Amino acid sequence: MSTAPGINISDAESHVMEVLWRAPGPVVAEQVVVALSGSRHWQSATVKTLLNRLLKKGAIAAQQDGRRFLYHALLPREAWLARESEDLVQRLFGGRVAPLVAQLGRRGKLSPADIQELRKLLDEFDDG
Repeated sequence: MSTAPGINISDAESHVMEVLWRAPGPVVAEQVVVALSGSRHWQSATVKTLLNRLLKKGAIAAQQDGRRFLYHALLPREAWLARESEDLVQRLFGGRVAPLVAQLGRRGKLSPADIQELRKLLDEFDDG
């Protein structure tokens, strides 16, 4: 997975980033392990490896607090989402959004609320 220019984030790293983005402040590695325990059964060493990779990439920062480190995201989630969605649409649909929406609609993945929201967005874009 790629993200902001020059930073590539793997699927595993994105799970760690999600924890950091949701946290109200800096977190220690053990908090990340606990937060991921329901969806990922990673050992503390795995999480620390992923945190170190993200540090080296510049996606997160760490401050030493005694014998532990406090981690927080530097890469904004919105920037990552924008780049990921653009990459997906480009890679799978040649940069066109309509075929993606059509694919989701044909597969029954659009709820009535989704369709209503899409209509509202299209009206806003037409007016703007």
